[in-house]
Amino acid sequence: MSAGCGPEAEAVTRGLGFDCHDVAPVVSVRFPWDLAHWSMPLLEVLVVGGAVFALVHAVRRHRDGDPVNLALWWASLVYLFVTEPPLYFPEWFGLDRLYGFIFAHNLFTVQFMGDRLPLYIVAFYPMFSQLAYELVRSLGIFRHRGPAVGAVAVAFACQVFYEVFDQVGPQLKWWAWNPGNRLVNHPALAAVPMTSMLLFASVSMGAMTYLVVRLAGGPRRGWSLAGRILVAGVLTPPTMAIAGLPSSLFGGNTTAQAWILGVELALLWLAGAWIVAHAKPLAEPLSAFARIYPALYLGGMAVCWIGALPAYFAAVDGVTGDGTPIGSGLYALACFAGAGLLLAALYRARRPAPAAV
Repeated sequence: MSAGCGPEAEAVTRGLGFDCHDVAPVVSVRFPWDLAHWSMPLLEVLVVGGAVFALVHAVRRHRDGDPVNLALWWASLVYLFVTEPPLYFPEWFGLDRLYGFIFAHNLFTVQFMGDRLPLYIVAFYPMFSQLAYELVRSLGIFRHRGPAVGAVAVAFACQVFYEVFDQVGPQLKWWAWNPGNRLVNHPALAAVPMTSMLLFASVSMGAMTYLVVRLAGGPRRGWSLAGRILVAGVLTPPTMAIAGLPSSLFGGNTTAQAWILGVELALLWLAGAWIVAHAKPLAEPLSAFARIYPALYLGGMAVCWIGALPAYFAAVDGVTGDGTPIGSGLYALACFAGAGLLLAALYRARRPAPAAV
């Protein structure tokens, strides 16, 4: 795998504690207690367990006549395998000169593709899409407001739940961005590229949910469900490129790009908060997944943040004593508050269903 380990990749991975020239080409397995940080096994259990929980819930809903959850679970994996390989191996797709080296994951318990793809990342896509969709669906937004408004609410839910993870990951060595990549990784909010915050954390999940609801939620004559899942997953990445056009018009001017991306994020917050505040929850009982997992995920992220706070507050010029960059604590706090308000709206309006999954 040395062909994919240029000088920038080598510098980033050595900062994480390993050499990208010395990796397993297909799959590698290591002990959880040998990982770089104590939070990494916790993250794996939280995410992989959440993906399994989401799949059980999706299968149950499919048996009850609603295929959207299951379609979204699988479309998330299609989106993963369309998106991730070009990020890890841009030279395979002729993108290395265009985008350069972007980031590297650290070594987790199970790793694929030359140690570029951790198992928890594979699980993260379906887990996260289900978390956001099920919250919004349970609030009745899709039924009462339609797929487009529902997708905006999903994008908002993804923003607040994802950024509590995204803003702490680099500090805890879950992954590292390439600071030398000025095209993709700048402008940034503290340690996190703003394009990732908007396009990956919100636009992609909102767009994919809209596509799945429209394609899989209606009559399926002529198309198999599998075909609709494939189309939704493949069409998701182009929506990110479209949403990124306004900031891309000011390429090279990071200040202008930061303002544009910041305004888009602010509009997402305003629209999402307004939609959630005016939601009319469904009359059906609350599923166990919606009732338990989003709160469990948020609690797990809170534990990671609490563990990160001493080094965060001791950081000098945005870098901890371990040499890792810190995220924006204020933005993460706002996201914790936004996610908490979503859960409060859910619990306030709904009664749990003990037997539902």
